Amino acid sequence: MSRRTIDLDDTLYQYLLDHSLREHPEQTALREATRQHPRGGMQISPEQGQFMSLLVKLIGARRTIEVGTFTGYSALTVALALPGDGKVLACDISDEYTSVGKPYWRRAGVASKIDLVVAPAVQTLDARIAEGETDLYDFAFIDADKAGYDAYYERCLRLVRQGGLVAFDNTLWSGDVARPAEDDDTRALQALNDKLHGDERIDMAMLPIGDGLTLARKR
Repeated sequence: MSRRTIDLDDTLYQYLLDHSLREHPEQTALREATRQHPRGGMQISPEQGQFMSLLVKLIGARRTIEVGTFTGYSALTVALALPGDGKVLACDISDEYTSVGKPYWRRAGVASKIDLVVAPAVQTLDARIAEGETDLYDFAFIDADKAGYDAYYERCLRLVRQGGLVAFDNTLWSGDVARPAEDDDTRALQALNDKLHGDERIDMAMLPIGDGLTLARKR
């Protein structure tokens, strides 16, 4: 029994990975390749990916959204968790970053599940809303520019069905959200966290996984 989340030192963190992580070989390879990327710190942690994979399976997701794909590890992770006819709508503005993941998607056999759209995410999501896709998605993961989180949230909430999940990365932001903000990203995350906490349209929980993962279930 514990009154608060346990602290993880390096030894305990490695134990967690050794006794929990189940990665496809292409997930491991892509994660290692991204580690060498100049912006490799943008990648989600493997235990967060595994948790998201479990969530996708638990809710029986078939259609998902990702806002912010980077090199494609999270898209690969979700695609592997989906059934054969499942789809990931992956939104990103960088062909350079997303092209890193494509060979791994292909070798893992899930490239056909990932619909990558390289364009501003608001534009992509608005187009899907205009095409009548509201309430048709099961899961959305938001991990892009922090100033855009609120706009992405409002659109994903329309696209996700009742009982579906919207997940937000970086909601603890290395602890900066708990201190007076000194930059726009922190202020945007603080505003979002306040909004989600009081939003009666959702059930929610903020979890100390990775850099903070908030889950919002559409009521």
